This record gives sequence, structure tokens and C-alpha cells, in this order.
Amino acid sequence: MIVINDVSSALNAYQQALGRLSGMSPSQTKVVSEEQDSSSDFGTVLSSVMTEAVDTMKNAEKMSMQGIAGKADVQDVVLAISNAEQTLDTVVALRDSAIKAYREIIQMTI
Repeated sequence: MIVINDVSSALNAYQQALGRLSGMSPSQTKVVSEEQDSSSDFGTVLSSVMTEAVDTMKNAEKMSMQGIAGKADVQDVVLAISNAEQTLDTVVALRDSAIKAYREIIQMTI
């Protein structure tokens, strides 16, 4: 399991995972993320990321059900489940980074 220690590492990991899922190179995903950063705030980006994560999970569930029913190719089912697993790992890493940042802020002296 990969441990991510800060938010920027988590975002980079998400960009790499997104690039693998969409077939884009890391440089292309950075261009996309820079365009998003300039036109939206962190809350909007985070909301978008979570929506994509939920959609990925729903797709994996749908493909699994189709695989059980014999209506989907095994390779497609495995790919969907693998994508869902990577997405879940990324979401957990983002959550852990957010909790760590929150704890550090709480411990700051004013």
C-alpha cells in the first residue's frame, strides 16, 4: 500500500491514476489540472474528483453485475474493478492527507 504524506503528493497520485484510466500522459493531465485550477476553487475541484470516484465505483459495480450475468467480457470486468480499486486507494490517500492537515492546523499555536 502506498502512503502519501502531503496533499500535493496525493493530488499528483490522483493525476497519475486519472491519466492511466483515461489513457493520457502525465504531462497532459497536468495541463488539464492547471486549467481547472485557474477556473475553479479547491472545493469545486474536490467535488469533481469525488463525483468521478463515485462514477468509477458505480461503473465497476455495473460491470461486476454484468460479468456475473455472463453479459460482459472478463477482461472488462477485471479492468473496471482495478480502476475502482485505484480510485478507492486515491480517495483514502486524500482523506488521510486532509485529516493530517486538519490535525496540524488544530495543533498550531495562535
